[in-house]
Amino acid sequence: MTHDLTPHLDIALRHAPPGSTVTSIPRVEIGVGQASSGKAPCLYRSMICFILQGSKRVAINDNLLSYDSAQYLISALDLPLTGEILDAPSGQPYVAVSLVLDPAILAELAATMPPVRENDPKGIGIAINPMTAPLRDTLLRLLSLLDTPADIPVLAPMIERELLYRLLQGPQGRLLRQIAQPEGALGRIRRAAGWIRDNYNTRLRIEALCDASGMSRASLHRHFLAMTGLSPLQYQKQLRLQEARQLLLAGEHSASDVAFAVGYESASQFSREYFRQFGAPPARDARQIRRKIGAAA
Repeated sequence: MTHDLTPHLDIALRHAPPGSTVTSIPRVEIGVGQASSGKAPCLYRSMICFILQGSKRVAINDNLLSYDSAQYLISALDLPLTGEILDAPSGQPYVAVSLVLDPAILAELAATMPPVRENDPKGIGIAINPMTAPLRDTLLRLLSLLDTPADIPVLAPMIERELLYRLLQGPQGRLLRQIAQPEGALGRIRRAAGWIRDNYNTRLRIEALCDASGMSRASLHRHFLAMTGLSPLQYQKQLRLQEARQLLLAGEHSASDVAFAVGYESASQFSREYFRQFGAPPARDARQIRRKIGAAA
């Protein structure tokens, strides 16, 4: 961690206990955790992530991205990834701040900037870029509002717009502008991914995805794989398994009940795919996680 982020870190740790904290600033969350013992599936929403302490490695198919406080990450659409938190200095916790992207604000800001001719983005919808001093300063002013909550309704929208403006000017401004263009390829794939999220526990219907995205079957598959690293069916399976894990951790349902709740027609198929994803059968995996949580408390 660089000394430039010390004040950011102090504020974050004052306002966020271990785990994920939804702050009083709209769309801003703080995550505090320890180094993980291995890779764990996670869902990256359409967001910007700034690491304040520690580092993280994420994998999506064959793409491996590592970043720390010297970079920020942009996820242009909701992406099921495999993530691994790495050690922070002297065993200190990993701390990160995320800002969920609002396409309407991005569109409004992009409309005030000089027009740029560009084609649809090529490649996956996630990128890592170097952190800059103006971004650090703007992020600090945004986090500082947690100490003066009465200022949030008036000042947070202005600082959020400034932060997004600076990001639009950065190396991934092109990717962010695509989020604000619903008829571009990225916007269409975002709609298809949204349909899958809303219907993850039902049979995947490619015709419905084509209708939601306004794409042909061939174009949908090509762009979906390019931007998410997954086929629509693989994307749905990742969402099902992550939701199943959350239901199992709640401890209110059996593994077979959870299997049917998330859309599996066979409890045995669910158990096989869960084991391949998380490295343990459903019930045992949930017990192991609960034990780790209890030991850390």
